Amino acid sequence: MNAAKNILEVIGNTPLVLSHSVASDVDSDIYLKLEYVNPGSSVKDRPALQIVEDAEKSGELEPGGTIVEATSGNTGMGLAMAAAVKGYDCIFVMPDKMSDEKIKALRAFGARVVVCPTAVEPDDPRSYYSVARRLAEETPGGFLANQYHNPSNPRAHYLDTGPELWEQTGGEIDVFVATMGTGGTISGTAKYLKEQNPELTVVGVDPIGSIYYDYFKTGKITEAHSYLVEGFGEDIIPSTMHFDYVDEVVRVSDKECFRYTRRLVREEGIFAGGSSGAVICAAIKYARRLDEKLNIIALLPDSGARYLSKIFDDDWMRENGFLEDRWGDATISDILVNKEGAQTVFTTTTGETVADVIERMKVHGISQLPVIDDGEVVGLINESDVLDHLLGDGAHGDTIDTLVETSFAVVEPSDRVGVIGDLFGDGRVLLVIDGGELAGIITKIDFIDFVTNQL
Repeated sequence: MNAAKNILEVIGNTPLVLSHSVASDVDSDIYLKLEYVNPGSSVKDRPALQIVEDAEKSGELEPGGTIVEATSGNTGMGLAMAAAVKGYDCIFVMPDKMSDEKIKALRAFGARVVVCPTAVEPDDPRSYYSVARRLAEETPGGFLANQYHNPSNPRAHYLDTGPELWEQTGGEIDVFVATMGTGGTISGTAKYLKEQNPELTVVGVDPIGSIYYDYFKTGKITEAHSYLVEGFGEDIIPSTMHFDYVDEVVRVSDKECFRYTRRLVREEGIFAGGSSGAVICAAIKYARRLDEKLNIIALLPDSGARYLSKIFDDDWMRENGFLEDRWGDATISDILVNKEGAQTVFTTTTGETVADVIERMKVHGISQLPVIDDGEVVGLINESDVLDHLLGDGAHGDTIDTLVETSFAVVEPSDRVGVIGDLFGDGRVLLVIDGGELAGIITKIDFIDFVTNQL
């Protein structure tokens, strides 16, 4: 009889399918790695099992122990499945934006689920990171799986996902596209693939509101803001996220994620989740930049069954404004063209004085200046910072170094105008980066002018 001894033995060996409809407008072939075919319905089955087995070997997880983890749901499912087979209890801590289906699925395994607020800082005692650590310490036999800092996470993909993809494709991979959450999937898989072919390109996918895109582009940790798509993006930099293996990051909006997710199932019969919509959207965006036909592998993380009350519910989509596309194909470059004086971008550098900055703002009639050091954007200084400095007994001759802030977001000229609503809703200025160079700055009044002209 050809049968597995238990459910854990059927993790992996997921299929690879060519996108024949959603990605039909690009020259490259985009192949979809269907990780929702795993028994726990997501890619997280792989690191979950690796984490448990490594903890057993090291003695961190003892017989009869309790697995504790901060999870958006999928890692929890993988851990719960392993725990059921191996005889462990589970406690999972989740942010409150996660779907009801995920919470109920974890409870179906007999796990205890604790829900925490999303809109708090990572080090806040109420955050799901902090609560998970506390519960692991307080629970007898508690083991914190710690996917954000556990090397077993990327190791699972280095040992399993990467070799599996290389074998499936016969090594004919030009581009690998994956979301970035804990970083385990993209880091471990990319490390293996790049060892086989150093010329292979790895593209990370990040949602608007996460810090990864701005960090990759500028090296600065900006302020994170809320977003609705689940399972990827972060407000911290986990030690399992290795940017050394990432060549490019493509950003996506909630609306793009959800609309591409719905297209996947309706046009190709692929019933995947919101992060999968993000990946196919990013893969297509990247493919449009290419001037040659390449083989692109897009890893789809999980199943659509966990989002029936959200992404696949027309009422929820309509209430959140995701069914309309008000701005059509208009891009950031259209706003720059519309903006008076867009060709001139005035900047400053660290070390300049407050007096220098005030004079530049007065002469050019501007209220903020990007701060550039050695050709890299390091922050932003605006008139309110200068005013606060002077009112607080600061001097005109002081340098601006302590006034530089990171309340900005990075966009590219080809980004759709639709992303602006999400970014301006967070109160940030937009810096337009084109090919690594600062190409412009967009403020709220620039967007208002653009809208006025459109109307």
